Amino acid sequence: MSAENALLTILVEKIRTDMLVLPTLPEMAIRVRRTADDPDSNLQMMTDVIAQDPALAARMIKVANSAFMGRSIKVNSLNQAITRIGLSQVKNIATAMAMEQLFVSQHEQIKERMSQVWRDSVNVTSIALACLKRYLAENKHCNLNLDVMTLAGLMHLIGALPILTEAERYQTVFGDPQFLENALNTLSGQIGSSIMRAWDFSDTYVQIVLNWNNSSYQLDQVCYIDFIRLGALVQSPLEGTARLQAFQPYIERNIVPDANFMDIAEIRLISQEVKALFS
Repeated sequence: MSAENALLTILVEKIRTDMLVLPTLPEMAIRVRRTADDPDSNLQMMTDVIAQDPALAARMIKVANSAFMGRSIKVNSLNQAITRIGLSQVKNIATAMAMEQLFVSQHEQIKERMSQVWRDSVNVTSIALACLKRYLAENKHCNLNLDVMTLAGLMHLIGALPILTEAERYQTVFGDPQFLENALNTLSGQIGSSIMRAWDFSDTYVQIVLNWNNSSYQLDQVCYIDFIRLGALVQSPLEGTARLQAFQPYIERNIVPDANFMDIAEIRLISQEVKALFS
């Protein structure tokens, strides 16, 4: 049996028997989420938790001052930033920022592949957020949230982590990048949804991670998956007529105005800002 087939067989069997080792949620994310979910917590308590991580604190201030938040008056302190963002939004944004800690490895090839997965996640999220923000401005009754979109976008490829970790034992698979790509496309949604359940995330995240790459999964109403797919499509190698046709469903549903939506100044600015926040 080839190394590729051996790895695939092992992955499928571990998924079937619930034996695949899943990543654990970063400690800071656990603290933030626990504080946000505590009915007795307040903004000062959240500020105290995030202040324990100076890098996260600095990034939260950047978020509060970004076009992403749509405010012109700058804040200078973490307390002001947390007040501006709000407890529920801080919960999701801080969790999203902590995710980067998981995409690391001691194995050089795995490390590079994980870095690429994180970069792809950030790029897709930046586009999805920029497009959603514009969509919300034109559809006031839409109940989609930017902070949920942020976390969902950065989580949508989380299922790749156990696959890449398992692949460390089968270094020859990196001689066939197409195999690894196929394994990620085939299994990462199922694995990712298991991670979401293990982390006790809501069904919203479970369904996004499970189905964003499943073309047969379609909802009548505009949803988070539409924006993740749109971000992934922008990053895809499709060109010419095929690319235009791929954007057409989003144009018809008024999610974006035309195939050149990335040239819109507002979308471009927010996309660049979000990318800078998480890169």
